[in-house]
Amino acid sequence: MSILASPRPARPISRVARRSTLLAVALGLCAPLAMAQAPYPAKPISVVIGYPPGGSVDAVGRAVVEAMGQRLGATTVIENIGGAAGAIAVQKAVGAAADGYNLVFGSSSEFVAVKAINPALKYDVQRDFVPIGYVGSIPLVLVASRQSGVTSLSQFVTEVRAKPGKFTYGTSGVGSMLHFSGELLKRQAGISILHIPYKGASNIGADLAGGSIEFAFLGPGAARPFIDAGRITPIAVTSARRTASLPDVPALSEHPALKGYDLVAWYALMAPRATPPDVVAKLHAALMQSLQEPDVRSKLERIGVDVGRGDEDMPKLMARDALQYQRIVQFAGMKE
Repeated sequence: MSILASPRPARPISRVARRSTLLAVALGLCAPLAMAQAPYPAKPISVVIGYPPGGSVDAVGRAVVEAMGQRLGATTVIENIGGAAGAIAVQKAVGAAADGYNLVFGSSSEFVAVKAINPALKYDVQRDFVPIGYVGSIPLVLVASRQSGVTSLSQFVTEVRAKPGKFTYGTSGVGSMLHFSGELLKRQAGISILHIPYKGASNIGADLAGGSIEFAFLGPGAARPFIDAGRITPIAVTSARRTASLPDVPALSEHPALKGYDLVAWYALMAPRATPPDVVAKLHAALMQSLQEPDVRSKLERIGVDVGRGDEDMPKLMARDALQYQRIVQFAGMKE
């Protein structure tokens, strides 16, 4: 018969051991909170841009985002996602974590205009995003290939009117700002010209210079190297008045058939709607400070950007432009 030993009475936990246990538990509970409250930014900031490298949106975005990264002491990673006139990139940003590390830089094209032509898009910029800030505006440039033989605005209107449907013009995609500019031009001038959509603006200049298309709308920055090299001819700008970056190029509104023509693109940086307000404020401050840097302003002005003042009312601007683009879609019968 086996004999079971009597269990020894448990030793009482000492005060020192109890205190150590409580301290360990407290530190464990506080660790996630301390991580959540780590100073922003604590890791790289990702910024999506809806066009390939080489176009105006990419050039403006890079100049601004890189300067912001330096001010914030953070690494910035730009991801170019072309297609659908920038809408694919915006859609990706909608589903990203709203933590300040996922931003989208773009233009009025993908933020507002493309929604007018495709109401079925799942995102609504005013509902799904909070503006970090307005960067500036830029007119587009109507340019002609050398092969077209067109060298002036009056000649453009006369030639295209006389040969309806013969000429083509390229843009960065259906529903892009470049496309809207072309449709408004067709409406006001009473001309017929075939639209050729590209997946971004980076290849338009080369195709225009090679004669694959006769005309195109481009940002001044994308058009300038080809203009300076004498490979394409600037015809007019889309702003109400001439622009400082191309002072010798007339505004479309200077032609009698195009009185009142005025359509410019604007650029802005956005974050998912639920991004913490203190993070938004920090990003906004970095953006505004970056726009005051002489080097950044010089880069943007060379591209043709009229840099913002910092007090622009983004919701009001987006609502106004949405109505304008909806009207163009209706009278032009634009479809994606």
